[in-house]
Amino acid sequence: MSLKINSPLVSVDWLYNNLENENLTILDCTIPKVTNKSQNSTVKKQIKGAIFFDLKNIFSNKNSPLPNTVLSAKEFQEKAQELGIQKNAALVCYDDLGVYSSPRVWWMFQLMGFNNVAVLDGGLPAWKAKKHPIESPKNQQPKKGNFKVNYKPEKLIFTKDVLNSIEKKEVLIVDARSKGRFYGTEPEPRNDLKSGHIPNSVNLPFTEIQQNGKMKSKEVLEDIFKDYKNKKQIIFTCGSGITASILALGAEIAGVKNVAVYDGSWTEWGSTTNLPIAL
Repeated sequence: MSLKINSPLVSVDWLYNNLENENLTILDCTIPKVTNKSQNSTVKKQIKGAIFFDLKNIFSNKNSPLPNTVLSAKEFQEKAQELGIQKNAALVCYDDLGVYSSPRVWWMFQLMGFNNVAVLDGGLPAWKAKKHPIESPKNQQPKKGNFKVNYKPEKLIFTKDVLNSIEKKEVLIVDARSKGRFYGTEPEPRNDLKSGHIPNSVNLPFTEIQQNGKMKSKEVLEDIFKDYKNKKQIIFTCGSGITASILALGAEIAGVKNVAVYDGSWTEWGSTTNLPIAL
C-alpha cells in the first residue's frame, strides 16, 4: 500500500518504522549554514537509504546572481526525475543541522504542487540519538523517475510583489532573520549587503519556533502564529529563502494558509537600489 504522509513534520521513530516501505524516498537536504564560518571536518554520514538532494548546485538556478533561486517548474521536474523521484513517492526531507535547510526542500515540493512530503523533526542529530541506522554516502545511479509538477505560483513572491504589499494592511511580511540583522545592529553575513529590513515587516527569528534542533509543539506554534490567520496573505522572507521556509513550515503545522516565500529575500532587497529600507 502506498505510504501517505498526513503531517508536514514526522518523527524519527515514524521514519524508522516506515524505513522499508517501497514508496519511501529519504532526501538529505543538507547545506552549510551561511552564518557559520567554521569548517566541519566530520566524516559525512547519512540516514540509511537516503539520496542527496543538492540544493545549492542542482536545485537552485545557477544563472541567477542570487543564492538559492528556485528552478523553473520544467527544470525542477527534470532534475527530480533524474534523481529518481516518482510521482507516487512519500518524501521525507532532513538535514544534518536538525531543521535548517530541509524545510526549504519541503516548501519547494509544495511550490511544485506535491504534498506527500514532510520534514524529519530533529534531522540527522535526532536520528543518530535514537541509534537508528546510518551509512556512508553512496554514488548511486538512480533509475529515472516519473515525478510530475503541478506548479503553484501563489506560493512564490518576487520583489515587485513585496514592494506593492508594504502598505497593504491585509498582507503581513515576516522576516526570519535574527533581531540584530533585522534592526541593523549586527552585520549581514554576505558582503556589500545593506542592513535593516523591509518597511512594515515584522520580525520572527526562525530560532524562536524551534527548540533543541526540533520544531516547537503544534500547540506552541498555534499560539505563535495565532494573529496571522486574519491576514489575506503572509509573505515570509529571510536572508536568501532558506530560513523563511522554516517559518512556512511552522505556519503549516499551525494551520495557517495563504503563505508565500519571497525567493530573493534580503539578499535581493538589500542589494537593489532605490528600495525603501527601515531600521
